Amino acid sequence: MPRMLDVSDAVRAEIGDEEADRLLAGENAPGSYDCTSCRTPGDSEQERTSTVLFVGDETAVLAFAHAGCLPSQVVQVTEEQLQGAVRSIGGTGGDLATGGTPQRPVPEQAVLGVTSGLVLVEGELHPALVVEPTAPIVRPGSTGVGDDFLPLLIEQGFMPVTELVSVPPVLHGWSVLLAVGQLHAVLQPGPGGGQPVAWWQAHQPLQVTDSWRAAANKHQQVLMFAAPVGSIGRQPREDLLREALDKAAANGKLVAAALPLAGT
Repeated sequence: MPRMLDVSDAVRAEIGDEEADRLLAGENAPGSYDCTSCRTPGDSEQERTSTVLFVGDETAVLAFAHAGCLPSQVVQVTEEQLQGAVRSIGGTGGDLATGGTPQRPVPEQAVLGVTSGLVLVEGELHPALVVEPTAPIVRPGSTGVGDDFLPLLIEQGFMPVTELVSVPPVLHGWSVLLAVGQLHAVLQPGPGGGQPVAWWQAHQPLQVTDSWRAAANKHQQVLMFAAPVGSIGRQPREDLLREALDKAAANGKLVAAALPLAGT
């Protein structure tokens, strides 16, 4: 069945006519996917779907989004941002040619799913972000098949959590960017102590609840929890999210830090 894909001229110019035509014919496009913008499932056989090409210095990753969330486009990102969210292994579905340059391998796509919620710690509600990739994260440059997501974060200063009984230590240099009541990014220290750079950035600012924003303004910090793929899952309610966090912590699959709030 033909896919309902939109491939913009800019994306076509990057990936080449042959690859674009294969996508439109449904040869390389997935039926179902997780929207790279809103993180919810989509189906390219049932609804209009945009192709979004993320281009770093050495790597290009083709992702998919609901057409109502994002138009088909090329997004320039740093190689660090790209490598932080994909597995550094050979591509699936063929290489993408880029503007006459040699073909570059396309890593298997992984997206950092981010969920906001209120978490009760020490008798107080704290604003929290829960980060879980959609696929294992391998250390950049590695050809292994393990999952280095938590070790990489521990190296950055995040602390392993075995139970949620106290607020994790503040991780200085990192912050959560909130502007006009919307979540924009999680920032990390820049190279050599320079300006902060985005560790995770919303392709489209994410709405947070009034209660979450009020708690963030009260504490002036946000608790960030991170777990490997498959540890948390999509939880429709905060009580279920807490149960999933407690289970991940008990299984040794949770790290956390308190990140200062940037913005309002």
